[in-house]
Amino acid sequence: MVTMPGVATVYSGHRFHCLPLLSHSTRPQLTNSTHSPLVSVHPHSISCFQTKLFFKSNNRFSVTLTRAADSSTTTTSQSSNVPKDGLTLIPDDEVSITKVSFGTIGLSLGVSLLSYGFGAYFNILPGSEWSAIMLTYGFPLAIIGMALKYAELKPVPCLTYSDAYKLQEKCATDILKQVKSDVTRYRYGDEQHLEEALKRIFQYGLGAGIPRRSAPILQMIREEVTQDGKYSLVLVFEAKALKLSDFEQRQAKFTSFFGPGITAEVGKGEKDLYEVRLISNTDPNATSS
Repeated sequence: MVTMPGVATVYSGHRFHCLPLLSHSTRPQLTNSTHSPLVSVHPHSISCFQTKLFFKSNNRFSVTLTRAADSSTTTTSQSSNVPKDGLTLIPDDEVSITKVSFGTIGLSLGVSLLSYGFGAYFNILPGSEWSAIMLTYGFPLAIIGMALKYAELKPVPCLTYSDAYKLQEKCATDILKQVKSDVTRYRYGDEQHLEEALKRIFQYGLGAGIPRRSAPILQMIREEVTQDGKYSLVLVFEAKALKLSDFEQRQAKFTSFFGPGITAEVGKGEKDLYEVRLISNTDPNATSS
């Protein structure tokens, strides 16, 4: 802020106005009967107002305070995250034991029992009379937890749009519901999700098939509605060694394996991603009537 001599600075929020100071000879004399008293305004009380100055005759001016636009409201409206096409995502907040990692539970519990058991055994921690029991159960729990953690296959993320959420109960087939349940929970011993389905569809190691090392890997799934209003479950695979033609040649196999009652469509996504859309043939209008 730069203040010039002979100039008064009037603040108003983030704005300021410079006014020339009146000399003693030209200042209007205020009387109790004809002029309003001077009002002292604290700077914080006008931080959300804009000041308008209106000059009148005889070097007098009036100050008018008008409320400024609420910056928080403007920022919120401009930065509001509106999903594409006005659709919202339904969070997957369902509580299920299948979404809990047994490997993490077993390993954490086993290590805790072993740690406390050794501490109690050497009289570092209280409870020496229970140290033998904690060591006896802690060791196998830790081993089992490490084994489950090694063989653990984490669930893939699932994006469910609001319009598909309304149709999934009445339009999704039993197989589509089972596919969603299988890939969105922890699995143990499987190398990848939908391993049996991909093995039959791509025929690993056979003459018309692909090498197992080139097998597509499921990255995520989506529940959405097609343009003609049908429910679909989209499987998004990553396949660096495959082409779109490899999926197109097996489009009928996707339909037959995940059927009946569905139609499979394949498409190319970003980079090395490919999408297999399993569309339910159930008419939502006929079902709701």
